[in-house]
Amino acid sequence: MSAEANHRGGAPVGQLAHMEGLEAASVLYLRLWCDSARSRQSVRDDFAAALGPDHGAAAADAWETLMELCADHCRRPLMRHAVTCTCLGADESCFANFIAAAATGAREDALLMATLIVRADMAPVFTSLACECGLALKCMGLRDIARRAAMHETLH
Repeated sequence: MSAEANHRGGAPVGQLAHMEGLEAASVLYLRLWCDSARSRQSVRDDFAAALGPDHGAAAADAWETLMELCADHCRRPLMRHAVTCTCLGADESCFANFIAAAATGAREDALLMATLIVRADMAPVFTSLACECGLALKCMGLRDIARRAAMHETLH
């Protein structure tokens, strides 16, 4: 596989600002979670602030498990842009659409998308976690936060 093919998932396919709230939030939290330990704590804090300590902790635990499954069982490394980047990468778009499909009850579609991200044997578990996480993000109402985050400038 060429170096170009290894980075195909990072190719810009759109702008984060053009995404709906749930999808944009999914990308933003994916980026934050993968950025640093401090950013991971920020994600946990956001869940707790929006959903309360008990539900927030449960949602953050589900997000953490989703991210661990993604890291441990990905078909290939998931490419992502910087936290403040306004671009939307191909892998990020796939991930966001997967979360949205799972959260809106399109389970078969979500399961199919999951096989693009993780090994087929892990896809059902990955999809169930995505449903839980997506519903939590919907409850948080992150449309404005995600859009504001997409407005920051960045250099690649």
